[in-house]
This record gives sequence, structure tokens and C-alpha cells, in this order.
Amino acid sequence: MTLTTLCYLIKDNKYLMLHRTKKEHDINAGKYIGVGGHVEEGESPTDCIKREVMEETGLTLNSVKMRGYITFVMGDETEHAILFTSDDFSGQMVSECNEGELTWVDIDMVMDLNLWEGDKAFLKILMNQDQERKCEFFSIKLVYDSHDNLIQTIYE
Repeated sequence: MTLTTLCYLIKDNKYLMLHRTKKEHDINAGKYIGVGGHVEEGESPTDCIKREVMEETGLTLNSVKMRGYITFVMGDETEHAILFTSDDFSGQMVSECNEGELTWVDIDMVMDLNLWEGDKAFLKILMNQDQERKCEFFSIKLVYDSHDNLIQTIYE
């Protein structure tokens, strides 16, 4: 079991998206995702997301809002992710990220990107587009088959 963090930074009605294009053997290759990474020994999820955002973007998170708990199941591997958003950050964004290209995308255009199918489910909740699941905090379980196809979405 793995614990990770994920954050969508918000500015001018845009999300900061990371287009994963640079890492070898990257399960996210070619996909657009938020920024984040693995929680290290001794870190809280908040410590982790602040560190990961700084490492990947050069930006300092002044505050974050915990929005969800995501369980990703891919075969016999399970990843648990704490989902954050932040519109309170400072600093200068880096011009190069070692994991891909950082780009600000209009929130209403995000669903047109190459996203994981499961990411679309929780992004709809973040964007208040899921009329049944308007909430401040949610939990979702996303189950994928061995070919990376979403086969089950469970709202908990």
C-alpha cells in the first residue's frame, strides 16, 4: 500500500496541470495530472504536498484545503491519495519540471485533456459538476483493470 498526495493549484479560474512527459517507466506518461507525490517517513500529508509542490513547481503553498481521499486499485497494487486544492501560494514558478510540462488550464477545458478516467470522476466533484456529490470532502475508490481501464467507481 502506498500513500501519496495530489494538489490542484487554482489561479484565475485555471488549474495548474502537469503533463507527464519526462520520466521513464511512468504509469502517468502522457496524462495530465495535478502535482504531488509520495509521503515520506515522518511527513504528514500536508508536509508532503507542500514539499512536492515546491519541488515540482517552485511555488510555496501558504495554505491548502483537504478535499478528498482517493483509493486507486490497479491489479494487486493499491494507492491511497489525499487530494488537496490551494489558491493561496506564492513564489516564482519554475520554467522546467523534471516530470513534465506545467501549464495553467482553464477549469472548463480540463476535461478535454488526456486524463485518467478516474480523475474525471473526482475532478467533476472538485468542479461542482457532479450534482449528486456536491460536498467539501469526499472519498472515492477507483478500480482499474490490468490494461488501465477504469472498471469501477465507488463513491464512499
